[in-house]
Amino acid sequence: MPTAQQTFAAVDLGASSGRVMLGRAGEGSLLLTEVHRFPNRPVAAGGTLHWDILSLFQGVLDGLRAAGRETGGRLDGVGVDGWAVDYGLLDATGALLGNPVHYRDPRTAEGVARVQAAVPFEELYAATGIQHLPFNTLYQLAAAAGTPQLGAADKAVLVPDLIAYWLTGELGTELTNASTTQLIDPRTGGWSRLVAERTGTDLSLFPPLRHPGDPAGTLLPDVLARTGLAGPVPVTAVGSHDTASAVAAVPAGGSAFAYIATGTWSLAGTELDAPVVGDASRAANFTNELGVDGTVRYLRNVMGLWLLQECLRAWEADGRPQELAALLEEAGRRQPLRSVVDAGNPAFIAPGDMPRRLAEACRRTGYPEPRNPAETARCVLDSLALAHREALTEAQELSGRPVKVVHVVGGGARNALLCQLTADACGLPVVAGPAEAAALGNVLVQARAAGSVSGSLADLRELVRTTQPLCRYEPRGDAGEWAGAAERLRATSGARP
Repeated sequence: MPTAQQTFAAVDLGASSGRVMLGRAGEGSLLLTEVHRFPNRPVAAGGTLHWDILSLFQGVLDGLRAAGRETGGRLDGVGVDGWAVDYGLLDATGALLGNPVHYRDPRTAEGVARVQAAVPFEELYAATGIQHLPFNTLYQLAAAAGTPQLGAADKAVLVPDLIAYWLTGELGTELTNASTTQLIDPRTGGWSRLVAERTGTDLSLFPPLRHPGDPAGTLLPDVLARTGLAGPVPVTAVGSHDTASAVAAVPAGGSAFAYIATGTWSLAGTELDAPVVGDASRAANFTNELGVDGTVRYLRNVMGLWLLQECLRAWEADGRPQELAALLEEAGRRQPLRSVVDAGNPAFIAPGDMPRRLAEACRRTGYPEPRNPAETARCVLDSLALAHREALTEAQELSGRPVKVVHVVGGGARNALLCQLTADACGLPVVAGPAEAAALGNVLVQARAAGSVSGSLADLRELVRTTQPLCRYEPRGDAGEWAGAAERLRATSGARP
């Protein structure tokens, strides 16, 4: 029988901010409260872009202290999720060998060339099912090959696992995040020794694999002292890739659904029981990441709201700050599909002057350049809706899994214009929410491991569906206009929108 309602802290690290959420879960009840949010500001030093990992860890400690103030110093558990692919290197004593390098740092280009020289992408995809992204962990390790830092490393620890290590003193490599490294065989859930051998990757660098729901230690005495929490406080491995946690909290009923986990990135796809690793899937650049309860997240990465975030930063830097709500309202009144770009183009990965780069992309492909911030914002959102349409259309074709509804979760669920345009582009209803899906999925995996909730992944999703506010958007307008825009963008860009 399930226990009474329990209280868990979800540490959720995003590319632009981190937060600690307090989740109270029991049979039929699920309540999430934000107790602390802190910025995630990368730092460039010595020609390299780094994550400020110590600042992030301090934010986590501050958040756990805030959670303790809400609960009288008691927590029933902690879980950590965050972004994928990046890692910290530890020496034999467990000391960190420098700040983790940011996946947007240009060093990865050298790693891509080294891996491709060792193993053709066709073979790499057949072995791992992971789409080509130039910053996958495999490429980062190849870029670091021969450096003194990697030579001194005893362990490579993915970012959420590094935070958990500092909380508990115990090392592990959680599987949903490990699957993004391009070193996991998605059929077996184990390391691909073939890829490791061909690329010269030392798999002993990675701590043992663990799965969502596995114990990951207890908070160390010094952590308890710094946060004011009363021990023991267990730490549970959750879907430590934030998208894995977010998809676990998709409030779907049945299997005929697609999801778009939106934020800095848009990850659009379906949930499967087995990977799809054929030639057509590889050519379409779909990825097979592992999810909670043995599921496969079959999806395509597209650029996401990073495009708009970078525009906002650029306008603020040149003295034209934009208030987001007013900007989106004005964008909604602008001509639809006037200017669009390929939102999957890797040219948009790097930071810097995004409005200019969007305008140049429009000019190169024969679209009118956006003339002001509202037209630029509309260009971004129309382009993302087209990218969502294309990804979900191909996901259905390649997987054979039909879709009747699209669930938008994550920060983009708050963007009503993006949700409506996605419904229009896909010709399917969109259910938006929850915005804090990653934290909810984090809490639910902890709660099930602790016994305060029970059941299958479908049961966890039903709990989300019946307890969280959701918003539904019906498709409107002429679907043919979106199909025509998609065809034109393909023809002019030479790539999928």
